[in-house]
Amino acid sequence: MKRITKFAGSLVFMSLAAAAMPASAAKIGITMSAFDDNFLTVLRNGMKSHAASQKDVSVQFEDAQNDIGRQISQVQNFIAQKVDAIVVNVVDTEVTPKITKMVAAAGIPLVYVNRLPADRVLPAKVAFVGSNEVDSGTLQMKEVCRQMNGKGNIVVMMGDLSNQAARQRTKDVEDVIATPACKGIKIVEKQTAKWSRTEGRDLMMNWLSAGVKFDAVVSNNDEMALGAIQALKSAKRLNGTIVAGVDATRDALTAMKGGDLKVTVFQNAAGQGRGAIDTALKLARGEKVPSMNYIPFELVTPANLKNYEARN
Repeated sequence: MKRITKFAGSLVFMSLAAAAMPASAAKIGITMSAFDDNFLTVLRNGMKSHAASQKDVSVQFEDAQNDIGRQISQVQNFIAQKVDAIVVNVVDTEVTPKITKMVAAAGIPLVYVNRLPADRVLPAKVAFVGSNEVDSGTLQMKEVCRQMNGKGNIVVMMGDLSNQAARQRTKDVEDVIATPACKGIKIVEKQTAKWSRTEGRDLMMNWLSAGVKFDAVVSNNDEMALGAIQALKSAKRLNGTIVAGVDATRDALTAMKGGDLKVTVFQNAAGQGRGAIDTALKLARGEKVPSMNYIPFELVTPANLKNYEARN
């Protein structure tokens, strides 16, 4: 009789414990391609603050340090922990089919954020939250073309070529200069600086040392553009040179306010972060969401700079 009473008591305790747990409680595992990137820091903080504003939602961040092997290991650890959803800001977009297959097999919702996965079709419980990269380089280069009056030479700084955004933004630039209004513009140099300010500075110094002649620098992101500005200032070559980036980071907007950066494109990092958390929670609750969730890019120039100074 004592054993039956003890067992019944255990059932009551377990039932009370289960009742005490909030039905909406959720744990989200998030792996970022890198922590030491200005834009991705805003993205990460956007996810962190939005998750904190939700009831009974916890997040665990991991830094892949731009190592795809490390990132896959982090995803595997999240699966082993049986988190309620996984968010991935992927290091190498070409590896996403492997990540998708792995997470889908575990039955865990998956959200790719900021960097478009290479999967031809995203299966159920998998979604993307970010911006349409066709718009980013297009907005950027159209404005550069306007400022150049449709003619002159440009150099293009590309991001890490394992990243779909770098490839697409570069293609956008090439597509714009193929149009009648911009056909007088020629790309004289095109090289990767891997999204880095330091590598952007070094690449620009190499081009200047080699005597490359150009009227504008078109960079796949603001960090490389800021590196280019540093090198151009040191060489006293910034005056008369148009420098353009993408992301509208705080440092970039400060450079624009100072007259150094002429063009950037606002990518809503905080908005992408909020969207990733909301999408992950909806999937975790069994709700249906669109597979592709786009947050628009917006052109930023000195004329409308004040509208963006507090947004990233």
